[in-house]
Amino acid sequence: MGRVLRRISGLAIGLALAAAPAFAQTPAPTATPAPAPAASAPPSPATPTAATTPAAIAPKAAAPRTVPPQATNAIGAGKPTAAPAATAPGASPGGALTKALGAISSDGRPLSLSLQILILMSLLTVLPSLILMMTSFTRIIIVLSILRQALGLQQTPPNQVLVGLALFLSLFVMRPVVDQINQAAFKPYGAGTISIEDAVGRSGQVLHHFMERQVRQTDLKLFADLGKMPPVATPADIPFSILLPAFVTSELKTAFQIGFLIFLPFLVIDLVVASTLMALGMMMLSPTIISMPFKLLLFVLVDGWALTMGSLANSFNVG
Repeated sequence: MGRVLRRISGLAIGLALAAAPAFAQTPAPTATPAPAPAASAPPSPATPTAATTPAAIAPKAAAPRTVPPQATNAIGAGKPTAAPAATAPGASPGGALTKALGAISSDGRPLSLSLQILILMSLLTVLPSLILMMTSFTRIIIVLSILRQALGLQQTPPNQVLVGLALFLSLFVMRPVVDQINQAAFKPYGAGTISIEDAVGRSGQVLHHFMERQVRQTDLKLFADLGKMPPVATPADIPFSILLPAFVTSELKTAFQIGFLIFLPFLVIDLVVASTLMALGMMMLSPTIISMPFKLLLFVLVDGWALTMGSLANSFNVG
């Protein structure tokens, strides 16, 4: 085995030594000297060479004409190039929200459909709680729920019906406010005359004025003291952080007051029925089953739904 390896290595060394002279004798491409022009035979004037022809010189003279715009602007030759979109001196640069939306929409181009859906779904998780708490919805839904309890009906009308009724009654009550927001904020923003910050600010002012007219001064003073708010010159200067909880507290108090007044006549019917059953010795019979038909009869005879809806709509000072 050792002999075989030595023979193979010797054969490889011999081949390398045999090929070395061939590589040494092959001239390198870069070592080849260029042929020198004959000194005794200058070119004839009648037969110009390619290096002295005007056709070969012309492209070299025309080459400096291709100057980059940056170089032209730097040396002052030619008109300066158009600068990137700059803000006009009299135009408003917009606030943080406008800049953020501009950055998201890629320099003013409309958002893609997927991004619009993403933003809409994100807003839907927050906007309902904010908007419903700043409108008449809270008072209406609580009164309707108390009315259902007073009638002795556990699931009639169902929750979906009560929520839908409260929602549409809230739209009816808030119609003047919605019209003001449409005229003051939505239409100018759609026309492009105001920024989104101005539209949001004007909408907030309209809702602020609506909540001012519904809130109780005692509730407002309570949260102002808790928040250590300094005195304000006008009610319009009250921040939303103070006005909103005071408004919700006032709405809850008003709703319970209305619900108490609605509950009284049905409570009287329950007492009369329970006393009658006790007098007749029917203690095992539930008074609720006997009083429910009388409650429904009374509610229908006095047109209770119209009275309730009318009273709720008139309880708001929208003006």
